[in-house]
Amino acid sequence: MKLAFSTLAVPGLPLPDVSRLAAAHGWDGVELRAHPEEPLHTGSGPAERADAVRRFAADGVEILGVAGYTRVAGPGPDEPVFDELDALVRLAADIGAPYVRVFPGAGEQPADGDDSAEDTAARRLAWVAPLAADLGVRVLLETHDSHPRAQDAVRLLGPVGHRNVGALWDLLHTWRNGESPATSLPALAPHLGYVQVKDVASAEDTAPLPLGTGAVPIAACVAELVTAGYDGWLCWEYEKRWHPEAPDFAGVSAAGREFLRGLTRPA
Repeated sequence: MKLAFSTLAVPGLPLPDVSRLAAAHGWDGVELRAHPEEPLHTGSGPAERADAVRRFAADGVEILGVAGYTRVAGPGPDEPVFDELDALVRLAADIGAPYVRVFPGAGEQPADGDDSAEDTAARRLAWVAPLAADLGVRVLLETHDSHPRAQDAVRLLGPVGHRNVGALWDLLHTWRNGESPATSLPALAPHLGYVQVKDVASAEDTAPLPLGTGAVPIAACVAELVTAGYDGWLCWEYEKRWHPEAPDFAGVSAAGREFLRGLTRPA
């Protein structure tokens, strides 16, 4: 498996510094948070996009994906959502990132049986799928917010039925909402793009901890992936952006990579 970290771990850090950090600590790739407060986002021009490509290539670090904030099941007209999806997919294609992350966003509570929100999400994802296919990008729905479990996410993804629309498994959210890795993976496997991991003290206390020191079943998740023959990406989403009191990522980065690498090595 290849290992990456999210730039949520190093909020606002200039891209050359992100790339150097990844290379120095042995990470294979980086997931770029595509928010206007970050160095690279959908409003960035061609020169900024090309410079990011050159920088990461020079350091031998891959750009795993573009982490967007589009809420595909959210209320309102389709057109603004279509515009956001279009911009995210084109940004990913320009910088050579194979994935775009989007959220469900139907509401704060799980939307079991909410056909309206789920139909809306499926329609919007189906709309962007041909563009994503043309540009060599997969749009991934994260297990998050209104649809945090695998069984929730697949209700949105099933009707789309397109190879360029899939799932991003955020282990924290499936676990916090009562799904074990052994339950989540079989449901997500037909759709799976890549996997985000993190560690926290409990389902209620989600401040980031160094990997392997908290309660999230990371080892069980990776064991399920290994058994299933998964050979994709594991991305550490260390949420320093939301928890400024957490230790700096540079201080825990190398140990986190070693923890993940140890889990992925053959016994």
